[in-house]
Amino acid sequence: MLNPLWLNTFCTLVDVGHFTQTAEQLYMTQPGVSQHIKKLENACGYDLLKREGKSVELTEQGRLVYDFARQQQCNTANLIETLSFDDPHKGLCKLSCSGALALSLYPECIDLQKTYPNLTTSLEAAPNHKILEDIQRGTIDIGIVTHNPTPSLFRSEELTEEPLCLVLPKGDQNTTITLEVLMSRGLIKHPDAEHYLSLYFDHCKDGALEKGNANGFPIASYINQLSQILLPIAQGIGFTVLPQSAIDAFPDKDKLYIHTPTELVMERLFLVQKRNRELPKRYQTLIKKIKETLI
Repeated sequence: MLNPLWLNTFCTLVDVGHFTQTAEQLYMTQPGVSQHIKKLENACGYDLLKREGKSVELTEQGRLVYDFARQQQCNTANLIETLSFDDPHKGLCKLSCSGALALSLYPECIDLQKTYPNLTTSLEAAPNHKILEDIQRGTIDIGIVTHNPTPSLFRSEELTEEPLCLVLPKGDQNTTITLEVLMSRGLIKHPDAEHYLSLYFDHCKDGALEKGNANGFPIASYINQLSQILLPIAQGIGFTVLPQSAIDAFPDKDKLYIHTPTELVMERLFLVQKRNRELPKRYQTLIKKIKETLI
């Protein structure tokens, strides 16, 4: 039998793609990670990874071992879930959504846990594609995405719509916003910036903006921490597009200017789970809370 600790280290390394970051995530040393991988390769009798500096690529044998390990983890989680009593107020709920939504939902999850101390939530902020991949792999059970996924793989329910906002420094409140103005400011880039910009330009109905190319702006700054994206704009640097909930959660929103488009741009939100996957009753409790928060 392959050691489950070695398999977990291997899967984490494949997902993270970096030895040092894997060691940090697993609270191990980097030599410890390397030792687990070497022991697993010896047990399998094949090289599982191609090492490129500190990054890695799977061999074909490695891909098979990765799929096997993920399936074993899924089987273990399903067994434990099956063995436990299906209590609507007890157990772990695994949810993933955008960083902007996480700012709104996480405090509500904590509030829910205060009411039901044995009901805990694992909330991960991720882009759409990773949310859907994780649902298919079984590493999370429900997600909130911004497009309706294929019904052959997922069961989905439209939750609500949320405004998207073009955000600039307060000093631009009396400026006519054009593509030239945005080019001169530079984009505060974040993982969803191009997606939000494209959606905004496509639906704002502003003649001065609707021909914009989301990939054509100089980058004034990049940050993947949602709570920090608006910080440079509040200090007069750059512009970006974010959902209204992210702006509402920013403490210095009085230092921002939100452009008023000809037509309000709305982003649809869908609650998604794996098709034919029956969720434990505790998810009904969490989903009710999500709907109360968003709808």
